[in-house]
Amino acid sequence: GTLPLVLGRGHIHSAAVLFRFYAMARSPAAEVTAIGYLNPVLVTLGAALVFGEKLALRRLAAIGVALLGAVIVLRPGLRELGPGHLSQLAAAACFAGSYLLAKRLSDLADAATVVAMMSLAVTLVLLPFAVAVWVPVTPVQAGWLALVAAFATAGHYCMTRAFAAAPLSVTQPATFLQLVWATLLGALAFGERVDPFVILGGAVIIAAISYISWREAVAHRRSVTPAPQATES
Repeated sequence: GTLPLVLGRGHIHSAAVLFRFYAMARSPAAEVTAIGYLNPVLVTLGAALVFGEKLALRRLAAIGVALLGAVIVLRPGLRELGPGHLSQLAAAACFAGSYLLAKRLSDLADAATVVAMMSLAVTLVLLPFAVAVWVPVTPVQAGWLALVAAFATAGHYCMTRAFAAAPLSVTQPATFLQLVWATLLGALAFGERVDPFVILGGAVIIAAISYISWREAVAHRRSVTPAPQATES
């Protein structure tokens, strides 16, 4: 039924949110975003395992290149991986699980219903954590929180509509624009240093998954274009 999927997604997405906020508080925004690009890689692998989406050799190679990009960002062995890095890795895995459940739910309900159910479930799951550390907020802070909620809800609604319209491997590459915004905001708003390794690793991941998207588009056009003789009257 739908209810177990909603509850399961609520718990997994809540864990992802907790891991991500923990990482954001301890690592630069661009670095957290770049590590988060493992999410679409995991989604693509999960889509093949769970939904039977084809995983051709080219896609496997692109996934391998994307993982190499993640290694460039993390640079294990060349620097110490802190709790923020590990937390964001866990967040990427949890978000991937949430998106896979969202794909399943998009076949059972419309986008608005999926978003509403997820928002309610995550609110209930995270409520005890919020109560445990609650501090009074000012009207200005409440306004910023409302703005964040509005953007997050709108983004999630658009993502759910995309899930209903196309395979996961096609919709995921658009998320890579986040690296551009995260790098700019981190530098301009928080004075964070722009790490060239983060940019390089993110670019490698973007190139790899964008190649997957391009190949999917080519394959889709071939599948829907009729043979020349089929158009003859």
